Amino acid sequence: MIISINDPQTFKTKALQWANSFDVCCYLDSNNFTDPYSKFDALVAAGVKHDLAANAGAAFDELENFRKSHPGWVTGLFGYDLKNEVEDLTSSHPGELGFPDLYFFVPQYVINIQGNKIEIIADNPQQIYETIQQQIQITTDEQIPPINIQSRLDKPAYLDAVAKIKQHISRGDIYVTNFCQEFFAAHADIDPLTVFLKLNEISPNPFACFFKYRYKYVLCASPERFLAKRGDQLISQPIKGTAKRGGTNAEDESIKQQLRDHTKEQQENVMIVDLVRNDLTRSAKAGSVKTEELFGIYSFKQVHQMISTVVCELQDGITPVQAIKNTFPMGSMTGAPKVRAMQLMEQYEAGRRGVYSGAVGYFSPDNDFDFNVVIRTILYNKDRKYLSFHAGSAITYHADAEKEYEECLLKAQAILEVLGQTKSFFQT
Repeated sequence: MIISINDPQTFKTKALQWANSFDVCCYLDSNNFTDPYSKFDALVAAGVKHDLAANAGAAFDELENFRKSHPGWVTGLFGYDLKNEVEDLTSSHPGELGFPDLYFFVPQYVINIQGNKIEIIADNPQQIYETIQQQIQITTDEQIPPINIQSRLDKPAYLDAVAKIKQHISRGDIYVTNFCQEFFAAHADIDPLTVFLKLNEISPNPFACFFKYRYKYVLCASPERFLAKRGDQLISQPIKGTAKRGGTNAEDESIKQQLRDHTKEQQENVMIVDLVRNDLTRSAKAGSVKTEELFGIYSFKQVHQMISTVVCELQDGITPVQAIKNTFPMGSMTGAPKVRAMQLMEQYEAGRRGVYSGAVGYFSPDNDFDFNVVIRTILYNKDRKYLSFHAGSAITYHADAEKEYEECLLKAQAILEVLGQTKSFFQT
């Protein structure tokens, strides 16, 4: 059933409110960014017909079988610790959030929003439409109660870890790595839907998502695509390179030009592009991997980003799940060489990444897929009242630890604002 609507934004919010009434839902929002690879403006998946929860071991094989049994719409998430299945790696840090490493579900209801057209896939689409329209739209005016946010690494410990990581780079162990730090609150009582709506209002990004898995939530304002499949083409768009927004148009343009010409940012970006190209060769037809765009500068409400686009033709016989496994975890969140970088980050990071550095997205009935990179994201366990978010940056030989710390705070700025904090909170 396809319906024309007058106010897509209001309908999206009401549809999300309705979806949140289910134990499980997935809401993906492009926030109206122009993207040649997107299939829709927003997708709402609610309720569970069938689902799969698995931890690292044989999770990708389980998903392969699950996908064969359910070739229609399937939405879900990959956690970072699936690295332990893909490579000979381990994770020793405690995880307080309790997400499985992999979770996918076949939704009872799917709503596809494109412009002012909505498609409702359900046995009773008219009833679903009327129920959504009857929702009383919530506001984001309500103040969030104070939250005591702590850091797993204080600033001196962070600076010391960066110095040690740079010693590994000097020795030639790695060239670049993504070093992440966790901020958390142990007794956080929030309304996840309100927090997500505020986050999406402050920092609207093209790969935003609200994912509810019973009492666990992913509240995501990601600007980054991990991997998409369109027909026989794979598309990856790694982000490496971040700069603040300017106060005026002239300052903004100057900052963009500085980012475009910044040697360190270009080095970070090109090293990860090379890694992504290498990952894609495992799934690509020979000679088909190419960099479609290098060092593209894209502006978002909070920051400017340097984004490159790498594409290839999918090799015959490689399934969508295999293509994802062949590139997971994404190069922008690991480093190069990939395995050694992940080993070292397990040593120097103080918290478990979990869903952070993973991916959320969908498989569609035509066997395409699209997954984001879980960054700029609040993870929340409502039952345990545990809230967590990470921020990371690329460490290279030329990295300045103070500036990398500032970049982490810049990336966390929208989350800090939503949770009522300020940048200075972490400077002590």
